[in-house]
Amino acid sequence: MAKPLMAKATAVWLVDNTTISFKQIADFVGMHELEIQGIADGEVAVGVKGFDPIANNQLTQEEIDSAQSNPLHKLKLKFNPAATGEEKRRGPRYTPLSKRQDRPNSILWLVKFHPELSDGQIAKLVGTTKPTIQSIRERTHWNISNMQPIDPVALGLCKQSELDAVVQKAAAKKAAEGGVMSDDERRKLVSTEQSLEMDAEPKIPTAIEGLETFSLRDDAEEKEKEEEVVDADSFFNLPKGDDSEEDESDDPRF
Repeated sequence: MAKPLMAKATAVWLVDNTTISFKQIADFVGMHELEIQGIADGEVAVGVKGFDPIANNQLTQEEIDSAQSNPLHKLKLKFNPAATGEEKRRGPRYTPLSKRQDRPNSILWLVKFHPELSDGQIAKLVGTTKPTIQSIRERTHWNISNMQPIDPVALGLCKQSELDAVVQKAAAKKAAEGGVMSDDERRKLVSTEQSLEMDAEPKIPTAIEGLETFSLRDDAEEKEKEEEVVDADSFFNLPKGDDSEEDESDDPRF
């Protein structure tokens, strides 16, 4: 149920100017019944000025009279046509001040790992402007040398479901265009859950490329060569000497 503007100030006014029960006021303004009792005792909302819901077009006098005469009656916020659609605001997502310094890192992550996303999609996802995205794409951002790509979901700038929805939309657009995608592009254009379920295709490391046709010699052939008895004379190709030759050395030790 919709709540009134300035709920606490409205509760102060209702406590001071009506005989409506604490339970009815608490249900109407979205507070606890003990908080309303604290307002009546002067322990809560000290110094808060009452906000008239009748003058501000949030309640009618008839609604207040009905609540005063019937303790079970629930106050209903007056319908205001001018307030219709106020929650559906257009424009970039609001980013808290504490997280704005991390926003360029999330943009760099999206540009690097999801280049298929448009500037408008990224701007809506993390709450930024198109010139900022363009400067990061072209690496002309003033702080580009100190930036690190960080997942916007890990930074709390968007939900995983929101990121997956944008990625799936990009995947549908890519498929409609009929483009041929590589394995890496195919994984980028699906949601996280779908990507984790995919079977990884075996790839040959770059360091051993070209060795896939290498084969060892036949074991039988290798064993046969090991069993061969090599003659030392034939191996070194030594000339055979005459057996009648005598050693001409004069050394008396021989």
